[in-house]
Amino acid sequence: MSTPDSATHPARCIRCRRILRRPSADGYGSKCRAKIRRATKAPEVNQYKPHLVEKAVELLEQGAVIPLRASKKNRVFLVVSSDGGSNYRTARAACNCLAGLKAVHMCKHRIAVIAVELAS
Repeated sequence: MSTPDSATHPARCIRCRRILRRPSADGYGSKCRAKIRRATKAPEVNQYKPHLVEKAVELLEQGAVIPLRASKKNRVFLVVSSDGGSNYRTARAACNCLAGLKAVHMCKHRIAVIAVELAS
């Protein structure tokens, strides 16, 4: 008889890798979630347009920001679009979404990544 995957591999926080007692939809533990929530109110994040910050917070609450890889220069995240139909590779410096490639203002994906990195 096979055991469920959760019995052999407990759920871990996607930020700090601690074992979660109560797994959540966003993938973060309670302490990391609180740090990220505080980071969304930081001056570095609030300098952007308020409606984009709200959308970035919504992405974070939905668990749409997933760490992909880290290098010496920057960390890359996989950010799921709002409709869930596509994914974007996003770093603090760039995003491959349409707004990130062509727009003058910062996209919501990059704002969400900045909040996650500020919480680190």
